[in-house]
Amino acid sequence: MTHILTAVAARTGLLLTAALLAAGAAPARAVAPPEPARDWLLVTVARGDANGPALPGASSSGDTRSAVLRCDPPRGHARAAEACAELDRADGDLGRIPLRDTYCPMVYAPVTAHAQGQWRGRAVEYAQTFPNTCVMTARTGSVFALDEAGAEPRG
Repeated sequence: MTHILTAVAARTGLLLTAALLAAGAAPARAVAPPEPARDWLLVTVARGDANGPALPGASSSGDTRSAVLRCDPPRGHARAAEACAELDRADGDLGRIPLRDTYCPMVYAPVTAHAQGQWRGRAVEYAQTFPNTCVMTARTGSVFALDEAGAEPRG
């Protein structure tokens, strides 16, 4: 009787082993490749002067907003399509975005714009403090327009 149980157990073990080997030999299913991180920028706008308070009694810690701008397809930003088109025309160089013809108020309410990421495989690093959001938008287009209210220059 022990011999019969041992033979049955061995046969069952061999069948299970064969089934597992057959299942492991099946071709692996294709997994979707991760999304390429080609064109993206972490854009940040901070209110206040980066060097400290602008006026006596003013605070240097202001409101900070940020977004990850992705451009293939445009997303992650309130005006992603416009910002990506402007970056494309400037070949990813924020300093080459054409100056918008506009009139900005002479109000000192400094904002610091910072962008870091990559464009067409090249690293992008940009930081600039502007006297106000109107001047920032006139010089950088839609890239840092994270806040619709007050971000668009009038002109």
